[in-house]
Amino acid sequence: MKNQKNRIKKIHFVGIKGVGMAPLAIIAKEAGFDVAGSDIEEAFITDQEINDAGIQIFSGFDSKNIEGVDLVITTGAHGGFSNPESKSARERGITVISQAEALSKFMDGSFFGKDFFGIAVSGSHGKTTTAAIISTVLKENSLDPSYSIGTGNIPSLGKSGHFGRGKYFVGEADEYVVDVDSDTRPKLLLLRPKVIIVTNVDYDHPDVYPSISELSAVFLEFANKLGEDGLLIACGDSIYDKKLLKDFGGRKISFGMSRTNDFYIEKVSMNEDQMFFWVRSNETLLGEFSMRVFGEHNAVNALSAIALGLEIGLSLDQIKKGLAVYKGSKRRSEYIGKTSGSALVYDDYAHHPQEIKRTLEAFKTSFPKKKIVAIFQPHMYSRTKKLLEQFISSFESADEVIITEIFSSFREKRDPKFSAKQIAEPIRNKAVFISSLSDVIKYADEKNYSSDTVIITMGAGDVYKIGSEITV
Repeated sequence: MKNQKNRIKKIHFVGIKGVGMAPLAIIAKEAGFDVAGSDIEEAFITDQEINDAGIQIFSGFDSKNIEGVDLVITTGAHGGFSNPESKSARERGITVISQAEALSKFMDGSFFGKDFFGIAVSGSHGKTTTAAIISTVLKENSLDPSYSIGTGNIPSLGKSGHFGRGKYFVGEADEYVVDVDSDTRPKLLLLRPKVIIVTNVDYDHPDVYPSISELSAVFLEFANKLGEDGLLIACGDSIYDKKLLKDFGGRKISFGMSRTNDFYIEKVSMNEDQMFFWVRSNETLLGEFSMRVFGEHNAVNALSAIALGLEIGLSLDQIKKGLAVYKGSKRRSEYIGKTSGSALVYDDYAHHPQEIKRTLEAFKTSFPKKKIVAIFQPHMYSRTKKLLEQFISSFESADEVIITEIFSSFREKRDPKFSAKQIAEPIRNKAVFISSLSDVIKYADEKNYSSDTVIITMGAGDVYKIGSEITV
């Protein structure tokens, strides 16, 4: 499917609101294709940017939505190839490809008759933030990259997808499978990038990976797809990170907190608005860098951008300039507003125990004199069951914890014998279980949190909706 511009005119995205689909739709629109898509009516974080791009969204899935379409791009989030629109397209002889296949063809440029320099950001945590940081650094240095980033609005970029005039294409490389029912290949293995970044290797997705060994093997297989001129930039802090670097025989650069890495953090200082960090490379002090986000984990994410920037010829001053512009991304420690009692409200996508732990630690460090209230909605029964003990111990930096019921994935059925209450009960001295989001909103309003409090909604489901309801 090379250089489709002359043959394909109209593209339809099934499940266009998804964070993996919306940026691709925007890219296709900017590249000159006629783009439309379908999704459920419920509001989502990508609605605004899709509308701003002038892309039509059909409510619901119906075969009539694909009239006159030349290509259908589908996602496993809404049945994949079993979706009625996907099935109807195939029956009519219209080509149907997955989101992962589309990203692969977009990233290498073949879909557009171009030859992009693909930069794939993979890893268990921090993919979105790292991809956004890298794209911001490239953009601020007039390199006009194309990018596909899995979130809604990104202040430093303006949107999650862009078709640039430059040679670089930055995209997230997801370790999850293409489609649990019809294609169990890890999505990232479909990509053919020139540079692979691995932010970290940690256990997740227990519904498809029995243990971390299988997941680690996928990251190594991905790295081994690099050509002779390829480059692996990987975190080298955990035992699984180090194993990946050791087992990979190609050109590689390590980064992290440990001084054994090629790039490491020497010191971090942060306040409510900004973070400063000092970086060394092979014992050489590269100087002080800053970003308008907080959290040691975000400083580590930035190291990959520093290493990459130097590799492609940017100066330290150019990299510093780009990092200083980065202000975070949608649903990544995003400031929402204040409650009627002047408590600060933030929202974060953290849905894995390690992500929760690091995010809360960052808030505690940045707001040392304030009470930290975490409102957490677990995502997926399989993940919550498998990592239950880790979830229980991930709230140490919170002063108060509100746990709401599990947001079940389309991929699984609700389990009436298991509840998120099992997270709250062992930490009952500071945790409360409140089943529904509406009751959490009532609870927060009744508590009337004051200016000495920071509230963080956390999770990969729809917990973010609480923020707009409790702020004024």
